[in-house]
Amino acid sequence: MKKIMIVLATCFFALVCGCTKNNQDEQKVKEDKQNTEQVKEPKEPIKKINQEVTKVTVGAVGDLLIHNEVYEDARLPNGVYNFNKMFDEVRKTMEKPDILVANQETMIGGKQFGLSTYPAFNSPFEVGDALKGAGVDFVTLANNHSLDRGEKIIRSAISHWDAIHMPYTGAFKSQADHDQIRVINKNNIRFSFLAYTFGTNGIPVPKGKDYLVNLIDLAKIRSDVARAKKVSDVVVVAMHWGIEYERMPNNTQKNLAKQLADMGVQIIIGNHPHVLQPPAWITGKMGNKSIVFYSLGNYLSAQDEIYELIGGMGTIDVVKTRTDQNVKIELENPSFFPTYNYYRDNRNFKIMSLENINEVNLKNGKMRYNEIMNHMRTNIKDLKSIPEVQN
Repeated sequence: MKKIMIVLATCFFALVCGCTKNNQDEQKVKEDKQNTEQVKEPKEPIKKINQEVTKVTVGAVGDLLIHNEVYEDARLPNGVYNFNKMFDEVRKTMEKPDILVANQETMIGGKQFGLSTYPAFNSPFEVGDALKGAGVDFVTLANNHSLDRGEKIIRSAISHWDAIHMPYTGAFKSQADHDQIRVINKNNIRFSFLAYTFGTNGIPVPKGKDYLVNLIDLAKIRSDVARAKKVSDVVVVAMHWGIEYERMPNNTQKNLAKQLADMGVQIIIGNHPHVLQPPAWITGKMGNKSIVFYSLGNYLSAQDEIYELIGGMGTIDVVKTRTDQNVKIELENPSFFPTYNYYRDNRNFKIMSLENINEVNLKNGKMRYNEIMNHMRTNIKDLKSIPEVQN
């Protein structure tokens, strides 16, 4: 019996010691866990990135070459000119871009100086009124006809552009006017506009008045672009270049476009050939992406060959992404709206959608539309067709 009691006592003592040890171990684990939690580094708060994305669609139409047939068709019995009806069918489509640029190839010096046609143009003031009413926001004036009728016509034209609050570039009334970079701010994106021409049909620029018209001079363009970049997010340059009636750009145009892209110009608008030339993407030396519309053809004129009667409106979306760290500009969604410059017997001039034109106004119109879109997609396969906005 005594032996049994000794054994029981021994077992009890061992049990108590084991439980105590287990409790101590558990306590130590808890303490270690607490200590570990206490020394954990606090998580850094996630920084919120402020981002603002805005978009502007920039559009451009081709040459407005106001032959006498065009302004005679616009003349009313009271002697006033009204070109509005010529834009009626495409007005709503022209209003779609946020900014629309037009190449006004003939100076609108007004009838007080005597209107005139090719080869030395002077057009009515009312051409400008019609463009403004059709949704045009900016006009370029540097072209081979800028000096057709001399300095007085340039000054008269500019006085009317000023009167209707239409910004312009490429031809100027003074050195101070020339030195002012034109900027349009739309949706928090700032656009600057420049324009140049290859020449003025052999008419010399008056001595000491180089400001009257911008000629293509790379040193000058480089300087102007540098100034424009300081005051804008996007630089738009219109170039009067190329060979008339050539449907593809030549090497001079391509080389100039590449040099403009290398300067950081994002959008290049070409004029002068009077026929459509396919647009293209260009990569500048800094890896920047630029688009060039080599030629947008004629928009309104009295020329009569089929490819001289087909022009259009090109557009590009400009997307600006602003964060706390930087600003990024991207070009997206190149598109084109082909048009037909209709008239019969030098009357009833009007600009029409080529896609929706009927057989009465243009035979095989649908075939022409497909041909033109294929031509314009030569370099940009995914160039979109802009649908007509019906009135």
